[in-house]
Amino acid sequence: MAGPGEEDVMARYRSPLVSRYASAEMAYNFSERKKFGTWRRLWLYLAQAEKSLGLPITDEQIKEMEANLDNIDFKMAAEEEKKLRHDVMAHVHTFAHCCPKAAAIIHLGATSCYVGDNTDLIVLRDGFNLLLPKLARVISRLADFAEKYADMPALGFTHYQPAQLTTVGKRCCLWIQDLCMDLQNLERARDDLRFRGVKGTTGTQASFLQLFEGDHSKVEELDRLVTAKAGFKRAYMVTGQTYSRKVDIGVLSVLASLGASIHKICTDIRLLANLKEIEEPFEKDQIGSSAMPYKRNPMRSERCCSLARHLMTLVMDPLQTASVQWFERTLDDSANRRVCLAEAFLTADIILSTLQNISEGLVVYPKVIERRIRQELPFMATENIIMAMVKAGGNRQDCHEKIRVLSQQAAAVVKQEGGDNDFIARVRADPYFSPIHKQLESLLDPSSFTGRAPQQVAKFLKEEVRPALIPYQSSMDGKIELAL
Repeated sequence: MAGPGEEDVMARYRSPLVSRYASAEMAYNFSERKKFGTWRRLWLYLAQAEKSLGLPITDEQIKEMEANLDNIDFKMAAEEEKKLRHDVMAHVHTFAHCCPKAAAIIHLGATSCYVGDNTDLIVLRDGFNLLLPKLARVISRLADFAEKYADMPALGFTHYQPAQLTTVGKRCCLWIQDLCMDLQNLERARDDLRFRGVKGTTGTQASFLQLFEGDHSKVEELDRLVTAKAGFKRAYMVTGQTYSRKVDIGVLSVLASLGASIHKICTDIRLLANLKEIEEPFEKDQIGSSAMPYKRNPMRSERCCSLARHLMTLVMDPLQTASVQWFERTLDDSANRRVCLAEAFLTADIILSTLQNISEGLVVYPKVIERRIRQELPFMATENIIMAMVKAGGNRQDCHEKIRVLSQQAAAVVKQEGGDNDFIARVRADPYFSPIHKQLESLLDPSSFTGRAPQQVAKFLKEEVRPALIPYQSSMDGKIELAL
């Protein structure tokens, strides 16, 4: 235990998103070091651009700033913020302390949102760049699974009631298609992001127009130069003090949509685990229940559903924030955005990593799937039996009545006695059906009930899924091992 005055990290709340689940890369993306290091780079970009456009800034000042980009005294910054009650000015002073020659030109003409909002946009862009390869890997793993099981018949469900057959691979393609939509949505949201740029306190660029003595072309060029240095192709032409908070709505909406997709996929896996048809990976020494040693709980899928639920709710924050940004801006957005933007990306990162781990170790139980088909397929085959009897010279109405009676008798055995479906045995025992007894095996071949499912899988994977993954081929290697 920590003694008096010593920090005991176990005695303080830590977000499990970081301490328990998230990747190191995404945790760093929303870290203080990334944030404040980006602030200093933005101050450097501004000074470099202002110098190139004729302001009296020296090479020596620029070099001093470059040499101290990551030399951040966080203790001093915290003390300055406690004194000044202003985080940006605290870091201006801290940066100036290690850059005394450049102190006079750091943050020249800028407002707090120059570093704050532009950094947020950089972090959001970088967050998407971390998520997209992970999402592509999940799609790739599931595509391999779908291809492997494209032909394996499985009982379909509508309303969670037995329906026509599908295949294990075709059902997986339903999951993949949703994730491909999410891949497109995340790419579009990332590519739609613009830089806030160099806009001044209320977005009018008045301070920069004054710096450049009324030269509008230089102010526009300053905006363009800094935007390019930050790695953006475009800046928002119109801002208040901040970029429009509707941008955050767009960002969190696509992440919430991803959460809905993953929740649906993992719910399906949980249901299939209950049916004992498909299970997520289960470690050799993993314990499913402290009280019931036989249990194999789908804990990874449950984690995904739990966190996806949180992700889906976070979009309400930017919706409400955008609706109450009075005129050019109010500060009631700040604390909220510190929480919801980071948590959305951290949560999306976690559920994608977990889903990748699941998809890399899905276990299929063909015998269980076959048994469930045998339980339900006889009823689904009644139309085929009727058609075969008619071709053999029977009367459709008479055959229909015979099948109705036999099927209800078989259903009573299943529902009232808990027995197996013996409908086919009853058909075999009835002399009326003797003309087609030899055809029954072929009439009950499960593959004849899956329609074009195998062909749909092949076409979908070839024409839509694999091409969408081409930009991410370099990041496809490596399996995910979950720490917890």
